[in-house]
Amino acid sequence: MAVKTHTWVSLWFALTIPVIFWDAGYCFLRPRSMVGGDLHWIWKPYALYQEVDYVYGVKAYQNGDGFTNAQSALNIVENFMNIAYLYLAHVAGSPAAPLVGFASAVMTLSKTVLYWLQEYYCGGCAVGHNDLKTLIVYWIIPNGLWLLVPSFIIWQLAKDITGALRVADRAAVKTASGKKQ
Repeated sequence: MAVKTHTWVSLWFALTIPVIFWDAGYCFLRPRSMVGGDLHWIWKPYALYQEVDYVYGVKAYQNGDGFTNAQSALNIVENFMNIAYLYLAHVAGSPAAPLVGFASAVMTLSKTVLYWLQEYYCGGCAVGHNDLKTLIVYWIIPNGLWLLVPSFIIWQLAKDITGALRVADRAAVKTASGKKQ
């Protein structure tokens, strides 16, 4: 049986792979990637973002805040899972593809929820200084996508996985009942 794929799921994984590597590169190469660093030209948009979200900013780096790079390390794992999903789904045709994609989306959603909860429980320590428009445009909407899309991917792939499990269960029951006769 062919692996069931969804264009929008594959598109999300394919489009986010370079974004995630780019973001992780910024984090792991701080301070060189930050404003004033010799590599900042690669990450020019972060000149604004490091002022919107202090997790990406100078103070977090100077204070040795490990959350930024810890989260980025998990982003790299997630990204390799995204790549594995695309390979398994579109090249190898492996039935494991939906499970890998599901696991990756759960990881993405969990990390993003953690990021939002961290901000909530620290009283807006990294983004609370922004005015409402800046917060919505530069933090809530972009980070909200990382909540919304993975949630839909989880839902879709969970449906596919449970559907495949039902088919396998029916086949196992049929096989087992045939052996008893």
